[in-house]
Amino acid sequence: MGGACSRKRDQSEQETDDGQGSRSGRLSRSISLRWPVKASKGVESLASQGSGAHGARTPPSLLEISVRQIVKNIRQYKTFAGVPRDLIQQVLDELVKKQLLSPASLELFSDCSLQDVLLADYPGVEDSWLEIIGSQGESLLALDISTSSVSDEGLASLESCTNLQSLNLNSCDLISDEGLTVLTGLSNLTTLSLRSNNLITAAGMRHFTNLVNLKCLDLERCPLIQGGFVYLKGLTTLEKLNVGWCIGVRNSDIKHLAGLVNLEELQISRSKVNDSGIASLKGLTKLRSLSMEGCPVTAHSMESVAGLTDLWHLNINSCYLPDSGCQKLEGLVNLRTLNLGYNNLTNSGMVFLKGLTNLERLNLDSCKVSDEGIEHVKGLANLRMLDLSDSDIGNDGLRFLTGLKKLESLNLSFTGGVLDSGLRTIATITSLTSLNLDSKQITDTGLAALTSLTGLKTLDLFGARITDYGMTCLRHFKKLQSLELCGGGITDTGVSKIKDLTSLTSLNLSQNLRITDNALQYLSGMKNLVSLNLANSRVTNAGLQHLRPLTSLTSLALQGCKVSRLAVDHLQATSLPNLAVIRLK
Repeated sequence: MGGACSRKRDQSEQETDDGQGSRSGRLSRSISLRWPVKASKGVESLASQGSGAHGARTPPSLLEISVRQIVKNIRQYKTFAGVPRDLIQQVLDELVKKQLLSPASLELFSDCSLQDVLLADYPGVEDSWLEIIGSQGESLLALDISTSSVSDEGLASLESCTNLQSLNLNSCDLISDEGLTVLTGLSNLTTLSLRSNNLITAAGMRHFTNLVNLKCLDLERCPLIQGGFVYLKGLTTLEKLNVGWCIGVRNSDIKHLAGLVNLEELQISRSKVNDSGIASLKGLTKLRSLSMEGCPVTAHSMESVAGLTDLWHLNINSCYLPDSGCQKLEGLVNLRTLNLGYNNLTNSGMVFLKGLTNLERLNLDSCKVSDEGIEHVKGLANLRMLDLSDSDIGNDGLRFLTGLKKLESLNLSFTGGVLDSGLRTIATITSLTSLNLDSKQITDTGLAALTSLTGLKTLDLFGARITDYGMTCLRHFKKLQSLELCGGGITDTGVSKIKDLTSLTSLNLSQNLRITDNALQYLSGMKNLVSLNLANSRVTNAGLQHLRPLTSLTSLALQGCKVSRLAVDHLQATSLPNLAVIRLK
Protein backbone atom coordinates (compact mmCIF):
# COMPACT_ATOMS: atom_id res chain seq x y z
CA MET A 1 0.00 0.00 0.00
CA GLY A 2 0.98 3.62 -0.04
CA GLY A 3 2.39 4.14 -3.47
CA ALA A 4 -0.33 3.73 -6.05
CA CYS A 5 -1.25 7.41 -6.20
CA SER A 6 -0.19 9.26 -9.34
CA ARG A 7 2.18 12.21 -9.45
CA LYS A 8 2.09 15.20 -11.77
CA ARG A 9 4.76 15.24 -14.44
CA ASP A 10 5.84 17.45 -17.28
CA GLN A 11 3.44 16.66 -20.11
CA SER A 12 6.31 15.85 -22.41
CA GLU A 13 7.53 13.06 -20.15
CA GLN A 14 6.49 9.48 -20.50
CA GLU A 15 6.38 7.63 -17.22
CA THR A 16 6.57 3.96 -16.40
CA ASP A 17 5.02 2.58 -13.24
CA ASP A 18 5.60 -0.79 -11.60
CA GLY A 19 2.19 -0.72 -9.92
CA GLN A 20 3.63 0.36 -6.60
CA GLY A 21 4.07 3.98 -7.46
CA SER A 22 7.86 3.95 -7.65
CA ARG A 23 10.04 4.39 -10.69
CA SER A 24 12.99 2.70 -9.10
CA GLY A 25 12.84 -0.70 -7.44
CA ARG A 26 15.24 -2.24 -4.98
CA LEU A 27 16.54 -5.60 -3.98
CA SER A 28 14.54 -7.33 -1.28
CA ARG A 29 16.59 -7.53 1.88
CA SER A 30 14.57 -10.34 3.33
CA ILE A 31 15.30 -14.00 2.78
CA SER A 32 13.07 -16.89 3.60
CA LEU A 33 14.34 -19.56 5.92
CA ARG A 34 13.28 -21.96 3.22
CA TRP A 35 14.96 -20.22 0.37
CA PRO A 36 16.08 -16.83 -0.90
CA VAL A 37 13.48 -14.50 -2.31
CA LYS A 38 13.67 -13.24 -5.83
CA ALA A 39 14.60 -9.59 -5.99
CA SER A 40 11.84 -7.18 -6.92
CA LYS A 41 12.03 -5.60 -10.37
CA GLY A 42 13.58 -2.17 -10.31
CA VAL A 43 14.73 0.37 -12.83
CA GLU A 44 16.05 -1.45 -15.87
CA SER A 45 19.78 -1.09 -16.08
CA LEU A 46 20.83 1.04 -18.98
CA ALA A 47 23.61 -1.43 -19.52
CA SER A 48 21.08 -4.05 -20.58
CA GLN A 49 19.73 -3.90 -24.11
CA GLY A 50 16.45 -5.20 -25.45
CA SER A 51 16.10 -7.94 -28.00
CA GLY A 52 14.64 -7.55 -31.42
CA ALA A 53 13.30 -10.17 -33.79
CA HIS A 54 14.88 -13.59 -33.56
CA GLY A 55 16.74 -12.56 -30.41
CA ALA A 56 18.84 -9.92 -32.19
CA ARG A 57 20.12 -7.22 -29.86
CA THR A 58 18.91 -3.70 -30.61
CA PRO A 59 21.53 -0.94 -30.59
CA PRO A 60 21.57 1.42 -27.59
CA SER A 61 20.01 4.83 -27.96
CA LEU A 62 22.07 8.00 -27.92
CA LEU A 63 20.70 8.77 -24.46
CA GLU A 64 21.80 5.36 -23.17
CA ILE A 65 25.28 5.82 -24.59
CA SER A 66 25.52 9.25 -22.98
CA VAL A 67 24.43 7.93 -19.60
CA ARG A 68 26.95 5.09 -19.73
CA GLN A 69 29.80 7.42 -20.56
CA ILE A 70 28.94 9.85 -17.80
CA VAL A 71 28.66 7.06 -15.25
CA LYS A 72 31.93 5.52 -16.44
CA ASN A 73 33.78 8.82 -16.12
CA ILE A 74 31.88 10.21 -13.15
CA ARG A 75 35.06 11.17 -11.30
CA GLN A 76 36.09 13.55 -14.07
CA TYR A 77 33.12 15.88 -13.58
CA LYS A 78 32.98 18.83 -11.23
CA THR A 79 29.39 19.89 -11.85
CA PHE A 80 26.31 18.94 -13.86
CA ALA A 81 25.14 22.53 -14.19
CA GLY A 82 23.59 23.13 -17.60
CA VAL A 83 23.15 19.43 -18.43
CA PRO A 84 19.55 18.54 -19.49
CA ARG A 85 17.44 17.36 -16.58
CA ASP A 86 16.22 14.15 -18.24
CA LEU A 87 19.82 13.08 -18.81
CA ILE A 88 20.89 13.92 -15.26
CA GLN A 89 17.92 12.03 -13.84
CA GLN A 90 18.93 8.86 -15.67
CA VAL A 91 22.55 9.26 -14.61
CA LEU A 92 21.44 9.37 -10.98
CA ASP A 93 19.21 6.33 -11.45
CA GLU A 94 22.06 4.38 -13.04
CA LEU A 95 24.52 5.31 -10.30
CA VAL A 96 22.02 4.08 -7.72
CA LYS A 97 21.35 0.91 -9.70
CA LYS A 98 25.05 0.11 -9.88
CA GLN A 99 25.68 1.12 -6.25
CA LEU A 100 28.16 3.77 -7.44
CA LEU A 101 26.58 6.83 -5.87
CA SER A 102 28.87 8.28 -3.20
CA PRO A 103 28.92 11.51 -1.19
CA ALA A 104 31.41 12.92 -3.72
CA SER A 105 29.35 12.04 -6.81
CA LEU A 106 26.16 13.19 -5.11
CA GLU A 107 27.67 16.68 -4.85
CA LEU A 108 27.54 16.90 -8.65
CA PHE A 109 23.74 16.88 -8.50
CA SER A 110 23.43 20.02 -6.37
CA ASP A 111 20.74 22.38 -7.75
CA CYS A 112 20.04 20.11 -10.74
CA SER A 113 16.23 20.23 -10.51
CA LEU A 114 15.91 16.47 -10.10
CA GLN A 115 12.38 15.11 -9.81
CA ASP A 116 12.98 11.68 -8.28
CA VAL A 117 15.58 10.66 -5.70
CA LEU A 118 14.95 7.03 -4.80
CA LEU A 119 17.53 5.73 -2.33
CA ALA A 120 15.66 3.10 -0.36
CA ASP A 121 18.10 0.68 1.34
CA TYR A 122 21.04 2.51 -0.22
CA PRO A 123 24.12 2.33 2.05
CA GLY A 124 25.52 5.42 3.70
CA VAL A 125 22.59 7.80 3.29
CA GLU A 126 22.65 10.33 6.14
CA ASP A 127 21.96 13.99 6.92
CA SER A 128 24.63 15.48 4.63
CA TRP A 129 22.99 13.78 1.65
CA LEU A 130 19.74 15.58 2.45
CA GLU A 131 21.43 18.93 1.94
CA ILE A 132 22.07 18.07 -1.71
CA ILE A 133 18.64 16.50 -2.12
CA GLY A 134 17.00 19.54 -0.56
CA SER A 135 18.77 21.79 -3.07
CA GLN A 136 16.49 20.41 -5.79
CA GLY A 137 13.84 22.68 -4.29
CA GLU A 138 10.46 22.87 -5.96
CA SER A 139 11.50 20.43 -8.71
CA LEU A 140 11.63 17.45 -6.36
CA LEU A 141 8.49 15.32 -6.62
CA ALA A 142 9.48 11.99 -5.07
CA LEU A 143 11.94 11.02 -2.34
CA ASP A 144 12.58 7.61 -0.82
CA ILE A 145 15.29 7.31 1.85
CA SER A 146 13.89 4.27 3.64
CA THR A 147 16.25 2.46 6.06
CA SER A 148 18.66 5.39 6.05
CA SER A 149 20.46 7.06 8.96
CA VAL A 150 18.81 10.40 8.31
CA SER A 151 17.79 12.22 11.49
CA ASP A 152 15.37 15.00 12.36
CA GLU A 153 18.04 17.56 11.50
CA GLY A 154 18.48 16.12 8.03
CA LEU A 155 14.77 16.16 7.28
CA ALA A 156 14.71 19.90 7.87
CA SER A 157 16.66 20.27 4.60
CA LEU A 158 13.47 19.41 2.72
CA GLU A 159 11.77 22.62 3.77
CA SER A 160 12.14 24.18 0.32
CA CYS A 161 10.83 21.10 -1.51
CA THR A 162 7.27 22.36 -1.40
CA ASN A 163 6.09 20.44 -4.48
CA LEU A 164 7.07 17.07 -3.04
CA GLN A 165 4.30 14.59 -3.74
CA SER A 166 5.69 11.26 -2.55
CA LEU A 167 7.82 10.79 0.58
CA ASN A 168 8.98 7.42 1.90
CA LEU A 169 10.75 7.32 5.27
CA ASN A 170 10.26 3.67 6.18
CA SER A 171 12.48 2.21 8.92
CA CYS A 172 14.35 5.46 9.55
CA ASP A 173 15.22 4.78 13.17
CA LEU A 174 16.54 8.28 13.93
CA ILE A 175 13.43 10.18 12.87
CA SER A 176 11.13 11.29 15.68
CA ASP A 177 8.14 13.57 16.14
CA GLU A 178 10.42 16.60 15.91
CA GLY A 179 11.54 15.68 12.42
CA LEU A 180 7.97 15.51 11.19
CA THR A 181 7.69 19.28 11.66
CA VAL A 182 8.88 19.66 8.06
CA LEU A 183 5.61 18.08 6.88
CA THR A 184 3.76 21.25 7.82
CA GLY A 185 5.03 22.95 4.67
CA LEU A 186 4.67 19.97 2.34
CA SER A 187 0.97 20.37 1.62
CA ASN A 188 1.28 18.91 -1.89
CA LEU A 189 2.11 15.44 -0.57
CA THR A 190 -0.20 12.76 -1.91
CA THR A 191 1.77 9.78 -0.58
CA LEU A 192 3.48 9.50 2.81
CA SER A 193 5.00 6.30 4.15
CA LEU A 194 6.49 6.05 7.65
CA ARG A 195 6.48 2.29 8.15
CA SER A 196 8.33 0.76 11.07
CA ASN A 197 9.35 4.00 12.76
CA ASN A 198 9.51 3.37 16.49
CA LEU A 199 10.00 6.99 17.59
CA ILE A 200 6.89 8.46 16.00
CA THR A 201 4.06 8.99 18.47
CA ALA A 202 0.59 10.50 18.54
CA ALA A 203 2.16 13.91 19.16
CA GLY A 204 4.04 13.76 15.86
CA MET A 205 0.84 13.05 13.95
CA ARG A 206 -0.33 16.61 14.57
CA HIS A 207 1.97 17.61 11.72
CA PHE A 208 -0.30 15.69 9.34
CA THR A 209 -3.12 18.21 9.61
CA ASN A 210 -1.85 20.40 6.73
CA LEU A 211 -1.56 17.48 4.32
CA VAL A 212 -4.88 18.29 2.70
CA ASN A 213 -3.99 16.55 -0.58
CA LEU A 214 -2.86 13.29 1.01
CA LYS A 215 -4.30 10.19 -0.60
CA CYS A 216 -2.06 7.42 0.72
CA LEU A 217 -0.77 7.17 4.30
CA ASP A 218 1.23 4.19 5.52
CA LEU A 219 2.00 3.88 9.24
CA GLU A 220 2.34 0.11 9.41
CA ARG A 221 4.29 -1.18 12.43
CA CYS A 222 4.49 2.19 14.17
CA PRO A 223 3.85 1.01 17.74
CA LEU A 224 3.27 4.38 19.45
CA ILE A 225 0.70 6.16 17.29
CA GLN A 226 -2.42 5.30 19.30
CA GLY A 227 -4.23 8.45 20.34
CA GLY A 228 -3.08 10.39 17.28
CA PHE A 229 -5.90 9.48 14.91
CA VAL A 230 -7.73 12.67 15.82
CA TYR A 231 -5.26 14.45 13.51
CA LEU A 232 -6.49 12.38 10.56
CA LYS A 233 -10.08 13.58 10.79
CA GLY A 234 -9.57 16.45 8.36
CA LEU A 235 -7.71 14.45 5.71
CA THR A 236 -10.85 13.94 3.66
CA THR A 237 -8.96 13.18 0.44
CA LEU A 238 -7.40 10.08 2.01
CA GLU A 239 -8.02 6.96 -0.07
CA LYS A 240 -5.57 4.46 1.44
CA LEU A 241 -4.65 4.07 5.10
CA ASN A 242 -2.39 1.38 6.50
CA VAL A 243 -2.12 1.06 10.29
CA GLY A 244 -1.63 -2.70 10.26
CA TRP A 245 0.49 -4.24 13.00
CA CYS A 246 0.20 -1.04 15.07
CA ILE A 247 -0.46 -3.08 18.17
CA GLY A 248 -1.70 -0.21 20.32
CA VAL A 249 -4.42 1.01 17.95
CA ARG A 250 -7.86 0.58 19.51
CA ASN A 251 -11.54 1.37 18.97
CA SER A 252 -11.24 5.01 20.06
CA ASP A 253 -8.68 5.57 17.30
CA ILE A 254 -10.69 3.94 14.55
CA LYS A 255 -13.76 6.01 15.36
CA HIS A 256 -11.93 9.10 14.11
CA LEU A 257 -11.93 7.57 10.63
CA ALA A 258 -15.71 7.61 10.32
CA GLY A 259 -15.69 10.86 8.32
CA LEU A 260 -13.05 9.77 5.80
CA VAL A 261 -15.71 8.88 3.27
CA ASN A 262 -13.24 8.63 0.37
CA LEU A 263 -11.31 5.75 1.93
CA GLU A 264 -10.99 2.84 -0.48
CA GLU A 265 -8.36 0.74 1.32
CA LEU A 266 -8.01 0.23 5.07
CA GLN A 267 -5.48 -2.01 6.81
CA ILE A 268 -5.93 -2.51 10.58
CA SER A 269 -4.54 -6.04 10.97
CA ARG A 270 -3.16 -7.17 14.35
CA SER A 271 -4.54 -4.13 16.16
CA LYS A 272 -6.78 -4.07 19.24
CA VAL A 273 -9.85 -3.10 17.24
CA ASN A 274 -12.87 -5.25 18.10
CA ASP A 275 -16.56 -5.36 17.15
CA SER A 276 -17.22 -1.82 18.40
CA GLY A 277 -14.45 -0.36 16.28
CA ILE A 278 -15.54 -2.24 13.19
CA ALA A 279 -19.05 -0.84 13.65
CA SER A 280 -17.67 2.69 13.20
CA LEU A 281 -16.66 1.82 9.63
CA LYS A 282 -20.25 1.44 8.43
CA GLY A 283 -20.26 4.80 6.68
CA LEU A 284 -17.15 4.11 4.62
CA THR A 285 -19.18 2.92 1.68
CA LYS A 286 -16.37 3.42 -0.85
CA LEU A 287 -14.16 0.82 0.83
CA ARG A 288 -12.87 -1.67 -1.72
CA SER A 289 -10.28 -3.35 0.51
CA LEU A 290 -10.44 -4.14 4.24
CA SER A 291 -7.81 -6.12 6.10
CA MET A 292 -8.52 -6.95 9.75
CA GLU A 293 -6.35 -10.04 10.11
CA GLY A 294 -5.84 -11.11 13.71
CA CYS A 295 -8.18 -8.52 15.22
CA PRO A 296 -10.10 -9.64 18.37
CA VAL A 297 -13.49 -9.61 16.67
CA THR A 298 -16.47 -11.95 16.86
CA ALA A 299 -19.14 -12.99 14.38
CA HIS A 300 -21.09 -9.82 15.31
CA SER A 301 -18.48 -7.66 13.56
CA MET A 302 -19.38 -9.32 10.28
CA GLU A 303 -22.77 -7.61 10.41
CA SER A 304 -20.97 -4.28 10.01
CA VAL A 305 -18.69 -5.66 7.30
CA ALA A 306 -21.72 -7.02 5.44
CA GLY A 307 -22.89 -3.45 4.86
CA LEU A 308 -19.74 -2.60 2.90
CA THR A 309 -21.19 -3.98 -0.29
CA ASP A 310 -18.56 -2.49 -2.61
CA LEU A 311 -15.77 -4.55 -1.03
CA TRP A 312 -13.51 -6.32 -3.49
CA HIS A 313 -10.91 -7.57 -1.03
CA LEU A 314 -11.52 -8.82 2.51
CA ASN A 315 -8.90 -10.30 4.82
CA ILE A 316 -10.19 -11.81 8.08
CA ASN A 317 -7.38 -14.33 8.47
CA SER A 318 -6.76 -15.51 12.05
CA CYS A 319 -9.96 -14.01 13.45
CA TYR A 320 -11.15 -17.50 14.47
CA LEU A 321 -14.69 -16.79 13.36
CA PRO A 322 -17.28 -19.59 13.36
CA ASP A 323 -19.55 -20.54 10.48
CA SER A 324 -22.12 -17.97 11.62
CA GLY A 325 -19.61 -15.20 10.88
CA CYS A 326 -19.19 -16.41 7.33
CA GLN A 327 -22.96 -16.43 6.88
CA LYS A 328 -22.91 -12.62 7.09
CA LEU A 329 -20.60 -12.49 4.07
CA GLU A 330 -22.91 -14.12 1.54
CA GLY A 331 -24.19 -10.71 0.41
CA LEU A 332 -20.74 -9.40 -0.52
CA VAL A 333 -21.16 -10.49 -4.10
CA ASN A 334 -18.53 -8.07 -5.44
CA LEU A 335 -15.70 -9.78 -3.56
CA ARG A 336 -12.69 -10.71 -5.67
CA THR A 337 -10.39 -11.75 -2.82
CA LEU A 338 -11.42 -13.46 0.43
CA ASN A 339 -8.91 -14.63 3.03
CA LEU A 340 -10.54 -16.95 5.57
CA GLY A 341 -7.36 -18.70 6.67
CA TYR A 342 -7.18 -19.79 10.31
CA ASN A 343 -10.88 -19.36 11.03
CA ASN A 344 -13.17 -21.96 12.57
CA LEU A 345 -14.84 -22.52 9.25
CA THR A 346 -16.32 -25.97 8.62
CA ASN A 347 -18.23 -27.63 5.82
CA SER A 348 -21.43 -26.01 7.12
CA GLY A 349 -20.00 -22.53 6.62
CA MET A 350 -18.80 -23.23 3.09
CA VAL A 351 -22.37 -23.12 1.78
CA PHE A 352 -22.39 -19.35 2.33
CA LEU A 353 -19.55 -18.89 -0.14
CA LYS A 354 -21.10 -20.55 -3.16
CA GLY A 355 -22.87 -17.37 -4.25
CA LEU A 356 -19.68 -15.28 -4.32
CA THR A 357 -19.21 -15.98 -8.00
CA ASN A 358 -16.89 -13.03 -8.63
CA LEU A 359 -14.23 -14.49 -6.34
CA GLU A 360 -10.81 -14.78 -7.95
CA ARG A 361 -8.74 -15.58 -4.85
CA LEU A 362 -9.89 -17.72 -1.91
CA ASN A 363 -7.73 -18.68 1.07
CA LEU A 364 -8.98 -21.51 3.30
CA ASP A 365 -5.63 -22.26 4.95
CA SER A 366 -6.03 -24.38 8.11
CA CYS A 367 -9.83 -24.36 7.99
CA LYS A 368 -11.73 -27.50 9.04
CA VAL A 369 -13.02 -28.07 5.54
CA SER A 370 -13.17 -31.50 3.92
CA ASP A 371 -14.35 -32.94 0.60
CA GLU A 372 -17.98 -32.23 1.47
CA GLY A 373 -17.34 -28.53 1.93
CA ILE A 374 -15.14 -28.16 -1.12
CA GLU A 375 -18.12 -29.08 -3.30
CA HIS A 376 -19.43 -25.54 -2.75
CA VAL A 377 -16.37 -24.15 -4.54
CA LYS A 378 -17.11 -25.84 -7.84
CA GLY A 379 -19.38 -23.02 -9.01
CA LEU A 380 -16.81 -20.27 -8.42
CA ALA A 381 -15.83 -20.22 -12.06
CA ASN A 382 -13.68 -17.08 -11.80
CA LEU A 383 -11.29 -18.50 -9.21
CA ARG A 384 -7.65 -17.99 -10.13
CA MET A 385 -6.08 -18.78 -6.75
CA LEU A 386 -7.21 -21.36 -4.19
CA ASP A 387 -5.37 -22.14 -0.96
CA LEU A 388 -6.44 -25.38 0.73
CA SER A 389 -3.26 -25.91 2.72
CA ASP A 390 -3.54 -27.78 6.01
CA SER A 391 -7.22 -28.49 5.38
CA ASP A 392 -9.02 -31.84 5.52
CA ILE A 393 -9.46 -32.21 1.78
CA GLY A 394 -8.68 -35.59 0.26
CA ASN A 395 -8.50 -37.19 -3.16
CA ASP A 396 -12.29 -37.30 -3.56
CA GLY A 397 -12.67 -33.55 -3.09
CA LEU A 398 -10.25 -32.76 -5.88
CA ARG A 399 -12.87 -33.64 -8.50
CA PHE A 400 -14.80 -30.49 -7.57
CA LEU A 401 -11.88 -28.39 -8.78
CA THR A 402 -11.69 -29.75 -12.31
CA GLY A 403 -14.33 -27.35 -13.60
CA LEU A 404 -12.39 -24.27 -12.47
CA LYS A 405 -11.04 -23.45 -15.92
CA LYS A 406 -9.39 -20.19 -14.82
CA LEU A 407 -7.54 -21.66 -11.84
CA GLU A 408 -3.87 -20.72 -12.00
CA SER A 409 -2.60 -21.24 -8.44
CA LEU A 410 -3.44 -24.16 -6.16
CA ASN A 411 -1.96 -24.81 -2.71
CA LEU A 412 -2.39 -28.32 -1.31
CA SER A 413 0.51 -28.28 1.14
CA PHE A 414 0.12 -30.27 4.36
CA THR A 415 -3.11 -31.86 3.17
CA GLY A 416 -2.58 -35.38 4.46
CA GLY A 417 -5.59 -36.70 2.56
CA VAL A 418 -4.23 -35.81 -0.88
CA LEU A 419 -2.21 -38.76 -2.14
CA ASP A 420 -0.32 -39.62 -5.31
CA SER A 421 -3.43 -41.10 -6.91
CA GLY A 422 -5.29 -37.81 -6.51
CA LEU A 423 -2.76 -35.95 -8.60
CA ARG A 424 -4.18 -37.56 -11.73
CA THR A 425 -7.22 -35.37 -11.11
CA ILE A 426 -5.06 -32.27 -10.62
CA ALA A 427 -3.36 -33.03 -13.93
CA THR A 428 -6.59 -32.21 -15.77
CA ILE A 429 -6.50 -28.58 -14.55
CA THR A 430 -4.22 -27.49 -17.36
CA SER A 431 -4.64 -23.78 -16.60
CA LEU A 432 -2.40 -24.15 -13.52
CA THR A 433 0.80 -22.12 -13.45
CA SER A 434 1.54 -22.50 -9.71
CA LEU A 435 1.20 -25.68 -7.65
CA ASN A 436 2.19 -26.30 -4.03
CA LEU A 437 2.46 -29.96 -3.01
CA ASP A 438 4.61 -29.56 0.10
CA SER A 439 3.53 -32.84 1.67
CA LYS A 440 5.28 -36.06 2.64
CA GLN A 441 2.39 -37.97 1.07
CA ILE A 442 3.58 -37.02 -2.40
CA THR A 443 6.22 -39.18 -4.10
CA ASP A 444 7.74 -39.77 -7.53
CA THR A 445 4.56 -41.56 -8.57
CA GLY A 446 2.44 -38.49 -8.01
CA LEU A 447 4.91 -36.22 -9.77
CA ALA A 448 4.83 -38.50 -12.81
CA ALA A 449 1.07 -37.95 -13.05
CA LEU A 450 1.51 -34.19 -13.45
CA THR A 451 3.59 -34.08 -16.63
CA SER A 452 0.66 -32.70 -18.64
CA LEU A 453 0.84 -29.43 -16.66
CA THR A 454 3.35 -27.93 -19.06
CA GLY A 455 2.35 -24.36 -18.20
CA LEU A 456 3.65 -24.60 -14.63
CA LYS A 457 5.92 -21.73 -13.62
CA THR A 458 6.04 -22.41 -9.87
CA LEU A 459 6.26 -25.87 -8.32
CA ASP A 460 6.72 -26.39 -4.58
CA LEU A 461 7.68 -29.93 -3.58
CA PHE A 462 9.53 -28.83 -0.46
CA GLY A 463 8.64 -31.78 1.78
CA ALA A 464 7.61 -34.25 -0.91
CA ARG A 465 9.53 -37.53 -1.10
CA ILE A 466 11.04 -36.97 -4.53
CA THR A 467 14.07 -39.00 -5.61
CA ASP A 468 16.32 -39.00 -8.66
CA TYR A 469 13.71 -41.09 -10.47
CA GLY A 470 11.09 -38.39 -10.06
CA MET A 471 13.50 -35.69 -11.18
CA THR A 472 13.26 -37.13 -14.69
CA CYS A 473 9.63 -35.96 -14.85
CA LEU A 474 10.61 -32.34 -14.36
CA ARG A 475 11.92 -32.06 -17.92
CA HIS A 476 8.31 -31.57 -19.04
CA PHE A 477 8.06 -28.27 -17.17
CA LYS A 478 10.12 -26.07 -19.49
CA LYS A 479 8.47 -22.87 -18.24
CA LEU A 480 9.38 -23.39 -14.58
CA GLN A 481 10.72 -20.27 -12.92
CA SER A 482 10.54 -21.40 -9.28
CA LEU A 483 11.23 -24.89 -7.96
CA GLU A 484 11.57 -26.32 -4.45
CA LEU A 485 12.81 -29.89 -3.83
CA CYS A 486 13.89 -30.38 -0.23
CA GLY A 487 12.80 -33.88 0.73
CA GLY A 488 16.33 -35.24 1.06
CA GLY A 489 16.10 -37.88 -1.65
CA ILE A 490 18.03 -36.14 -4.41
CA THR A 491 21.63 -36.82 -5.44
CA ASP A 492 23.95 -35.33 -8.05
CA THR A 493 22.33 -37.61 -10.63
CA GLY A 494 18.94 -36.10 -9.90
CA VAL A 495 20.27 -32.58 -10.31
CA SER A 496 21.59 -33.51 -13.74
CA LYS A 497 18.00 -34.19 -14.83
CA ILE A 498 16.99 -30.53 -14.44
CA LYS A 499 19.97 -28.89 -16.16
CA ASP A 500 17.80 -27.88 -19.12
CA LEU A 501 15.31 -25.90 -17.00
CA THR A 502 17.02 -22.68 -17.99
CA SER A 503 13.98 -20.49 -17.27
CA LEU A 504 14.46 -21.04 -13.53
CA THR A 505 15.01 -17.89 -11.50
CA SER A 506 14.64 -19.50 -8.06
CA LEU A 507 15.85 -22.96 -7.10
CA ASN A 508 15.79 -24.53 -3.65
CA LEU A 509 17.64 -27.83 -3.23
CA SER A 510 18.32 -27.48 0.49
CA GLN A 511 18.19 -30.43 2.89
CA ASN A 512 19.48 -32.86 0.26
CA LEU A 513 22.53 -34.24 2.04
CA ARG A 514 23.73 -36.28 -0.93
CA ILE A 515 24.18 -33.32 -3.25
CA THR A 516 27.90 -32.63 -3.71
CA ASP A 517 30.15 -30.27 -5.66
CA ASN A 518 29.60 -32.39 -8.77
CA ALA A 519 25.95 -31.34 -8.91
CA LEU A 520 26.83 -27.69 -9.30
CA GLN A 521 28.17 -28.21 -12.81
CA TYR A 522 24.59 -28.94 -13.90
CA LEU A 523 23.44 -25.58 -12.58
CA SER A 524 26.00 -23.54 -14.48
CA GLY A 525 23.73 -23.19 -17.50
CA MET A 526 20.88 -21.68 -15.50
CA LYS A 527 21.87 -18.13 -16.38
CA ASN A 528 18.55 -16.67 -15.20
CA LEU A 529 18.92 -17.86 -11.60
CA VAL A 530 18.41 -15.06 -9.11
CA SER A 531 18.03 -17.16 -5.95
CA LEU A 532 19.79 -20.43 -5.13
CA ASN A 533 19.50 -22.41 -1.91
CA LEU A 534 21.90 -25.32 -1.32
CA ALA A 535 21.76 -25.27 2.47
CA ASN A 536 22.60 -28.50 4.30
CA SER A 537 24.13 -30.19 1.29
CA ARG A 538 27.72 -31.44 0.84
CA VAL A 539 28.82 -28.49 -1.27
CA THR A 540 32.32 -27.18 -0.49
CA ASN A 541 34.55 -24.31 -1.57
CA ALA A 542 35.75 -26.36 -4.52
CA GLY A 543 32.28 -26.53 -6.05
CA LEU A 544 31.71 -22.80 -6.06
CA GLN A 545 33.62 -22.44 -9.34
CA HIS A 546 30.60 -23.88 -11.15
CA LEU A 547 28.48 -20.93 -10.03
CA ARG A 548 30.63 -18.33 -11.81
CA PRO A 549 28.39 -18.16 -14.92
CA LEU A 550 25.33 -17.31 -12.78
CA THR A 551 25.86 -13.57 -13.03
CA SER A 552 22.20 -12.77 -12.32
CA LEU A 553 22.42 -14.40 -8.89
CA THR A 554 21.48 -12.01 -6.08
CA SER A 555 20.84 -14.47 -3.24
CA LEU A 556 22.79 -17.57 -2.21
CA ALA A 557 22.09 -19.79 0.80
CA LEU A 558 24.79 -22.25 1.93
CA GLN A 559 24.03 -22.82 5.60
CA GLY A 560 25.40 -26.10 6.88
CA CYS A 561 27.84 -26.47 3.99
CA LYS A 562 31.62 -26.65 4.26
CA VAL A 563 31.98 -23.28 2.59
CA SER A 564 34.02 -20.38 3.94
CA ARG A 565 33.12 -16.71 3.91
CA LEU A 566 36.43 -15.98 2.19
CA ALA A 567 35.59 -18.28 -0.71
CA VAL A 568 32.13 -16.80 -1.18
CA ASP A 569 33.45 -13.25 -0.97
CA HIS A 570 36.00 -14.09 -3.67
CA LEU A 571 33.25 -15.54 -5.86
CA GLN A 572 31.21 -12.41 -5.37
CA ALA A 573 34.09 -10.07 -6.15
CA THR A 574 35.30 -11.89 -9.25
CA SER A 575 32.18 -13.35 -10.86
CA LEU A 576 28.89 -12.47 -9.17
CA PRO A 577 28.64 -8.68 -8.92
CA ASN A 578 24.90 -8.75 -8.20
CA LEU A 579 25.15 -11.11 -5.23
CA ALA A 580 23.69 -9.17 -2.32
CA VAL A 581 22.27 -11.75 0.11
CA ILE A 582 24.58 -14.47 1.38
CA ARG A 583 23.65 -16.92 4.12
CA LEU A 584 26.33 -19.19 5.56
CA LYS A 585 25.12 -19.65 9.13
